Amino acid sequence: MTEVQVRVASFADLTTDQLYAVLRLRVDVFVVEQACAYPELDGRDTEPGTEHLWVDVDGEVAAYVRVLEEDSHAIIGRVVTVDGHRGRGYAAQLIRVALERIGNRPTRIGAQTHLEQWYAQFGFVRSGPDYDDDGIMHLPMVR
Repeated sequence: MTEVQVRVASFADLTTDQLYAVLRLRVDVFVVEQACAYPELDGRDTEPGTEHLWVDVDGEVAAYVRVLEEDSHAIIGRVVTVDGHRGRGYAAQLIRVALERIGNRPTRIGAQTHLEQWYAQFGFVRSGPDYDDDGIMHLPMVR
């Protein structure tokens, strides 16, 4: 039987295995799959207010989201799902959990343009023009 769990941790609370799995997923998708050579390890993972949320399926990281604190708002980013687990709703589950934890604070995301309607289901609205982020079109959204 498949065991699915949502996990939340600060950087200090991540085990080395969890940290490795999360960073491996992010690099595999954002750098390799999407062919974007950029500094995925941006220094924000270790900030005191940062939360790491992931879906654990039978001990493996299947999806991940990072929540950053910035002044009076939150930033949801690094939304990613392992290729073999896409379409199962794991990312949506993580967004819902992140938003519950954020509460009523304003929240920003930089969404890939083709996902605008997907993020709209969580109450996000466009807040500016499209922009190119390493060859992938994005748009700013707020909630």
